[in-house]
Amino acid sequence: MRKILTMIAAFAAMTASAQFGAPRENPKVPSVVEGVVEDFKPASTNQDNKQYPMVNSQRMVRAQIKAPDATFVGLDIAGKIYIMTKDENGVWTGTSEPQDEGFHYYQLNIDGASVPDPGSKYYYGASRWGSGIDVPAADEAFYTVKNVPQGSINEVYYWSTVQEKMRHGYIYLPNEYYTNPTKKFPVLYLQHGMGENETGWSAQGKTGIIMDNLIAEGKAVPFIIFMDNGLDAPRPQRPEGQGGGFGGRRGFGNFFEGFQKILLTDIIPMVEKNYRVIADTEHRAMAGLSMGGMQTRGITLANPTTFAYVGMFSGGTFSVDDLKDATDFKKTNKVLFMSAGGRETRMAEGDGSVGKAAENLKALGINAHSYVSPGTAHEWQTWRRSLHEFAQLIFK
Repeated sequence: MRKILTMIAAFAAMTASAQFGAPRENPKVPSVVEGVVEDFKPASTNQDNKQYPMVNSQRMVRAQIKAPDATFVGLDIAGKIYIMTKDENGVWTGTSEPQDEGFHYYQLNIDGASVPDPGSKYYYGASRWGSGIDVPAADEAFYTVKNVPQGSINEVYYWSTVQEKMRHGYIYLPNEYYTNPTKKFPVLYLQHGMGENETGWSAQGKTGIIMDNLIAEGKAVPFIIFMDNGLDAPRPQRPEGQGGGFGGRRGFGNFFEGFQKILLTDIIPMVEKNYRVIADTEHRAMAGLSMGGMQTRGITLANPTTFAYVGMFSGGTFSVDDLKDATDFKKTNKVLFMSAGGRETRMAEGDGSVGKAAENLKALGINAHSYVSPGTAHEWQTWRRSLHEFAQLIFK
């Protein structure tokens, strides 16, 4: 258990440095000037009528900002700061090296201050609102809006008896929820990662679009998805010396137990009271990415008869030791899904991989599945693809 938690903490640190940027540590490199194909187009994640940032066919990102009084401006993306150049009008422009397909957090560095790009929409990551950009992907059709029956993602405010305050989440309702007003639906409780919040899966993850397309293609059954803030929860500390939590770091002790109480006491009863859901074990699922995957692991192991479907995306694995004596879990579980990015080497390859874990668990009689996202790391493209695969397996 400690080994897995430490590994996930390392992945969280990697995400923070690679995706969000750490200006005092990121190397400053020249903006790309050679071999650039000048077919740049505004990014799909730009604010309305903003031309920059742009992306070209080589997956290079180009940013631009007017800052006539600045002495240094850099484009901070994927662990590097690309030095931008100023023209006679005080406009700074810079271009990155080719980026991975999919979504990336980024920022601008202006005279040592890290600031959002006013051209991009803002997304919540690294515990703050900042810039994000979608680099076109070969398989982006599965998360592209199409002329198919549309569901909705709605904001939900509800009272938490655990915290004695109002909480906030998002709920995805499939199109059939509206067109078939007597039908009840299964529910997936879907969690974000460290430094993100309840907006992540609908904004960065494109959950509603993925589900609408899958349902229209007949690849997934219609189901509801509830997305909440797994970090806005009590975190009781372990007694001194017991470690625990996220990599054993004090302050992250019991990192799933506080949210577990909110989920079981507040969220699930609220959803089952206010929405047309099938309120039983066989029609409940839980999944999450990175930290949310570890929360899923801890909560479903501790409550083996609450969820029949379990998914961990870049969140480690279940082991034979976890489940060999877990009679209730084995009896209740219908699908156990584990995934990773192909460049998350420790989870994608070898004896510690999700594939090996699934193979071992199948020998116990568990309906275990694994998926490795080609060419991606600990990032949203891995998790979009993971949800796309997981959604096709559950509630069938």
